[in-house]
Amino acid sequence: MRLAEFSYEEYQKALRQSAGAVVIILPKNMSAMPQDIVQQFMELEPEMLATETIVPVYFAMEDDELLSIYTQTLTSSSSQGSLSAAEVLLHTATANGFQMVTSGAQSKAVSDWAITSLEGRLAGVGGEDLPTIVVVAHYDSFGVAPWLSYGADSNGSGVSMLLELARLFSKLYTYKRTHAGYNLLFFVSGGGKFNYQGTKRWLEDNLDHTDSSLLQDNVAFVLCLDTLGNGDSLHLHVSKPPKEGSPQFSLLKELELVAASQYPEVKFSMVHKKINLADDMLAWEHERFGIRRLPAFTLSHLPSHRLAQRFSIMDVRSVSPSSRHGAGEPPAGPHVDVKKLSRNTKLVAEALARVIYNLTDKGAPGDLQIFTEQMQVQDEQQSAVVDWLTAQPRAAQLVDKDSSVVSTLEYHLGHYLKDVKRHYVKADKRDPEFVFYDQLKQTMNAYRVKPAIFDLLLAVCIAAYLGMMYLAIQNFGVFYSVVRRITQPKTKVN
Repeated sequence: MRLAEFSYEEYQKALRQSAGAVVIILPKNMSAMPQDIVQQFMELEPEMLATETIVPVYFAMEDDELLSIYTQTLTSSSSQGSLSAAEVLLHTATANGFQMVTSGAQSKAVSDWAITSLEGRLAGVGGEDLPTIVVVAHYDSFGVAPWLSYGADSNGSGVSMLLELARLFSKLYTYKRTHAGYNLLFFVSGGGKFNYQGTKRWLEDNLDHTDSSLLQDNVAFVLCLDTLGNGDSLHLHVSKPPKEGSPQFSLLKELELVAASQYPEVKFSMVHKKINLADDMLAWEHERFGIRRLPAFTLSHLPSHRLAQRFSIMDVRSVSPSSRHGAGEPPAGPHVDVKKLSRNTKLVAEALARVIYNLTDKGAPGDLQIFTEQMQVQDEQQSAVVDWLTAQPRAAQLVDKDSSVVSTLEYHLGHYLKDVKRHYVKADKRDPEFVFYDQLKQTMNAYRVKPAIFDLLLAVCIAAYLGMMYLAIQNFGVFYSVVRRITQPKTKVN
């Protein structure tokens, strides 16, 4: 079935028909799909993932050959409703069918799969017990089909913002005059879509298994970046409202001030939600830090963690060229608007700088812009990062420690930060919190075949032909005499 005709009722109907498999055909250009269809599919993805099926379900991108097979199959099945019984029998015997065969073996659990996370830092100046600001973004994607999970907004936009913040503050920390009294710790986490497993292990390594860590000392706050590539709203999700006078409260006020003074079109708000330890999955990444009593929050343009676009294969980069330049209709589904991503990046950078350099207490006006001219946010670089991230699927079960995604992120972090290192997490063999399986991508071959009734009809025709030939040979003399009598010319009698 094609995405345009997809519905949960049709999907369940296909499963009940005891089909050999279900193939869902996705369009190459998601931006051409109506918004309501894309939204409906995103909302159904969790249902599809939660429903156990005996029938395998495949997802394939639309091309000419696959579309031709779909059209012929649909035409063949729909045309039989208006035919007579004899016509249906004849059509069934002569119509072409297709046999779909996959080449893959049965999937099995993958052992010793390592999820990789990366950290880097910018050391502050002015003493040993400096406060530390932690900036976090997870890089992996998620969806009903791992090989089609590109995660443009969630969370390619967050990673792009983190890298740009690392670039901007590395420049400020290069000069003695702007080298601040804060340590900046940047963490790109893996396994974010699997209950933030990379962050969990990183916290355990830093808080439980070592005596010297920036996370053990004076953490001002942890800022997690998630889905920031679109919209005109910014929501600071917190598990506990910050107390007045704390660094967390300062960041909250600076975000409000910068948004109101420099970007009045942006609606900024704080969203309070307590951590529910009874849930199997945490709502936001900052909750991992909150469980360990570290002050943390997540910044996102989404008002709720329940929105389907955070876990959907519809979250892709590809939009129409007109939409990339601000003209034309907005594309369907989640996507990244580079102008809004850059605006949000500059807003966050300005707010962080005001906290780090204590500009409000020094009397600096809210419309003071720090990141201008040579220090301005680079739209082209952020766009290139998002394009690169969304050029390949980044599901956690596809990105191993030797992946180009990990090595390229490590290179970029190393270009701006010091002490860049990797952290690995593997599932516990006795009580695993996550299990990955192979055979996530298979080649399906389509063979044009005739129905079984065609073979039966062909066998009847061959048997009739052979029977006639047998009778002709056994009674050749009789047939010969009859033919001779018919063909012999008549004799005229005078």
